[in-house]
Amino acid sequence: MVSVNLESIVSEDPCKAHNGRKFITIEKSGEVRHWARSLGCTEDMLREAVHAVGRSAAEVRLYLRNRKR
Repeated sequence: MVSVNLESIVSEDPCKAHNGRKFITIEKSGEVRHWARSLGCTEDMLREAVHAVGRSAAEVRLYLRNRKR
């Protein structure tokens, strides 16, 4: 049986690292790109949302969803 450390695999792949994350970080351009694609918004919209409601991914999703209405 082979033992695999899933945390090390997830941290190596930036896209996988975001799965299940509860907080959004906008300090790194790669993370901003990923979150914007994941949430279906522009990078500027993502930054605006984070500044408006904080780093919670759930709150940012809700903010963006309500903004699109």
